[in-house]
Amino acid sequence: MIGAPWPTTSDRDADGRLTIAGIPVTELVDHYESPLWIVDEDDFRNRCRDYQEAFASAWVAYASKAWPTAGLMKIAAEEGLWIDVASAGELYTAQLAGVPGDRIVFHGNNKSVPELEMAARHGVARVVVDSFEELDRLEEVGRRVEHVFKVWLRITPGIDAHTHEYVRTGHDDSKFGFTMSLGLAAEAVRKALTLEKVEVAGLHAHIGSQIFGTDAFEANAEVLVELMAAIRDEHGVTIGELNVGGGMGIPYNHEDRPVSIAQYGQAVHAALVEACADHGLPEPQLAIEPGRALIAPATITVYEVGTVKHLPGLRTYVSVDGGMSDNIRPALYGAEHEIILANRHGSDNLAAVTVVGKHCESGDLVRERASLPDDIRSGDLVAVAATGAYTASMASNYNRLPRPAAVLVEDGTSRLLMRRETLEDLTARDVL
Repeated sequence: MIGAPWPTTSDRDADGRLTIAGIPVTELVDHYESPLWIVDEDDFRNRCRDYQEAFASAWVAYASKAWPTAGLMKIAAEEGLWIDVASAGELYTAQLAGVPGDRIVFHGNNKSVPELEMAARHGVARVVVDSFEELDRLEEVGRRVEHVFKVWLRITPGIDAHTHEYVRTGHDDSKFGFTMSLGLAAEAVRKALTLEKVEVAGLHAHIGSQIFGTDAFEANAEVLVELMAAIRDEHGVTIGELNVGGGMGIPYNHEDRPVSIAQYGQAVHAALVEACADHGLPEPQLAIEPGRALIAPATITVYEVGTVKHLPGLRTYVSVDGGMSDNIRPALYGAEHEIILANRHGSDNLAAVTVVGKHCESGDLVRERASLPDDIRSGDLVAVAATGAYTASMASNYNRLPRPAAVLVEDGTSRLLMRRETLEDLTARDVL
């Protein structure tokens, strides 16, 4: 086995070919073409189980925005997870996957009236409320369709998770939630408790993504329990549910060292128990929402090398048949995914090369200074690790590239998860 950051069934065969679930990626590309997303089904299922074991009686929801495709939602639901959606499209996909409403959490900082009506029709378990305007909308929709929404009030707890600024959500200056330091969280509780069609089931706070330590998660639990105590003291109401979000980091390369799922679960639970004891509160029903941590490590992307351009004294460019249209993370976040040669052993001499996509954009990077054999050439396959989150879900058709196919592999077999787009798909919405 190769080990992190690669899927758990990753290995090399006698010819040096990368294999996933016992299948050489060369065979998968021959059958499904390139570029190709490959999902290790056992890895994904085992991560779902690991979270449930680490968090014991907690409700674990798959944050589907990481990759909201019906097949993955169906697998997560089969493993006992709830599904977290953030739009009508994600909710529709969950319905298509057969996920019952009472296992769905509906997020979003600007849910429309039609989206809230859809949530009511499908009977979603919890709506995460982000604003005072949304409380008004929920009350109006609830009265009109005779539905009581069970909600979690999203709190902005003032915790800086020290991650990339685009994925921080718990600090005071955020578009998400009711900011505690400004008194908005307390005001939201007061308002929500007066509404007829809104039932405050719990509190929610998500502080950011790709967090490697546990300190920020522990602080989040402590702050939320303090707010629970304040609500009890002011209103005589004991909050029964607490959603601490997701955000645990995963390794994108061998240098990344996040804590284990078990350590994460132990730290959060210990902080919650201690804080509840300090404030004389019963331990609430805990909920968490991992997304990236479930699907990213279980997935790789395979590309075919098209051209290799040597600039003596400068650098070597290795161009592949995809890029920013199927993985925007390097351009958007400066992400550094590990890359290996996938179709053969290659030279023992490694070179630092720049792997780029085929788009008309200088920022179309797959990885700068990727360590690859110095005999890499046109026709080779390269594999990129940990590409299951925020790749397919943020994919585009820039330069009118069709989006790749995705396959599930398990115990020597493969099956299609998403078909490859065709040129006809690209023009299907065009009007002459």
